[in-house]
Formats: sequence, C-alpha cells, structure tokens
Amino acid sequence: MTNSTGSSSGVAVITGASSGIGKAFAERLASDGYDIVLVARRRDRLESVAREIKAAGASAEIIVADLAQSHGLDMVEQRIQAGDVSLLVNNAGFQTYMPFVDLSIDRAQEEVAVQVTAVMRLSHAALPAMIARGEGAIINVSSLLCFSGSLKSPFMPKRSVYAATKAFITMFSELLAAELQGKGILVQALCPAVVRTEFHDIDGKPVLRPNVPVMEPGDVVNASLAGLRQGDTICIPALEQVGKLSAVGDANRALFDAGRGAELAPRYR
Repeated sequence: MTNSTGSSSGVAVITGASSGIGKAFAERLASDGYDIVLVARRRDRLESVAREIKAAGASAEIIVADLAQSHGLDMVEQRIQAGDVSLLVNNAGFQTYMPFVDLSIDRAQEEVAVQVTAVMRLSHAALPAMIARGEGAIINVSSLLCFSGSLKSPFMPKRSVYAATKAFITMFSELLAAELQGKGILVQALCPAVVRTEFHDIDGKPVLRPNVPVMEPGDVVNASLAGLRQGDTICIPALEQVGKLSAVGDANRALFDAGRGAELAPRYR
C-alpha cells in the first residue's frame, strides 16, 4: 500500500516523539500504515504514545534515548542501520531563548548535539538502505527562525544558538536533497513558526504572548506530508506565496555571484 509520502508503507522512526509535533507525526504516520519507532527521553510519555498507536491497530516500538548523549545517539543509529527504515523524522529539539552570554555552555553544546550532530548522524545511518531500495524520505524539523538572522525586532527571542542550529538543518536538508536527486529519496526541512506545544513552556507554564499566531501540531504534520508529496524541499506551513521563498533563493544566488571576485571590493581597500 502507499502512504502519506506517496511511497510504500514501511518503518518510520520519529525522534522527539513523546509530545508536540513528534507525537502528531507518530499518530498520523501510524494511521497511514507505517510501523512506528518512537524515540525520546521520557519512557512514560513514550509508552503512553505507543499504547495509543497500538490501540488503533498499528505497530509501535520505543527507544528511550537522550540524543545529546553519545550512548543514546548510538542506540538510535544502530536501530536505523537495521535497514528497514523508509521514513526518518528528525524532530527532537529544544529552545534556549536567552542571551548567549547567559546560556550555559554545556546546555548550548547539548543543543548542538541534538539539533546538528544527531540530525547529521541519523540521516547518514538511514541513507544507505534507502538508496539501495531507491525509495525513502527524511524530514528534518527546522524552524522559521532559521531565516531570522537579519531580524532585529525587540519582540523576537534571543536565539543565537537555537536559530543557528536550525539554519544548519535547513541548509543541510536543501543540499542533501540536491545530492540525492534522481535516487528516489525525498528530503525536507520543515520550518514552522510558533506551534502549540510544550516547546514554548517554562517550568511547565505557557509563556507565549496572547497576540502570537499559533499553529496546531497536526496542521504542521499535514503540511509537511503534503509538501513532501509535492517535492517541497523547504516546507513553511503557513506560507501561501511560494514566490517569497523563491525570492530568497534568487537573492542568495545573486549575492554568491557578486561575491566571487578575485579582487578586494573598493570599500575594503
């Protein structure tokens, strides 16, 4: 049978699957015929999600792992290398919205481990079997904030490490998709804005301002899977005018071409 990605059903591995977007992916993909592998740190949450999936008649396996720790990442990597994974959703992540100088460097390193190293390693683990089959997909959950480097609004969160990791995810996905063109593998960077999840809570309490537009996790998942079928390498769920995204690419190409000179620009002499 075919599923929501347009491919035959198989195994879907979802990191950060205990709540929010990851849980929404797990529920949707299970209903679409995938066998689900749930990955997260909290066993009780994973077992709860697995019970819901099994009650609906689907298969669910859990891996309790902290992707910021090498042994946790190794466990998930080894499961993916079994070779039966047809869809990988790299969703695990967390925010560190504060001035960089106030951010614990250990916490910053954990964020890089989860949102850069794990995305890279798990994608690398999944690709050989996908390429051999000529079919598969990787969805890397990024953020609209990956495009926010030039935004100076005082209402934007302090986000130097978080947004930088998401910028890595988006560019990594875009370039990887280009490398894999013609091999039957789809790669997507999913870049939602604010989503109604625990991600934005502090000490268990929501902290979003009342006037912030908030999307539901299920809608984000619907957009991602629809975009995957349409071949969208970058999926921004609320974006209707796709020309705005094309304009970013055009501007990047123009900048790249303008910066390729062999001599210093007059303003730097």
